[in-house]
Amino acid sequence: MLGWLVRILFAIAAPITALFVARDALNFGLIQTVVTMLLVTGLVWLIAVYTGRDRQAPR
Repeated sequence: MLGWLVRILFAIAAPITALFVARDALNFGLIQTVVTMLLVTGLVWLIAVYTGRDRQAPR
């Protein structure tokens, strides 16, 4: 299950990385891993913001 999530994130990160680095560059995999980590960090941040909001706050 975790493998599926990682594979999906790498599939999303590949075209983003290709915007900045050529796919045949030696460091493409490294840059793709960094972009994947940024995606995971953003996803965790979104989950934290969504669950941490106060639903009973007055408007």
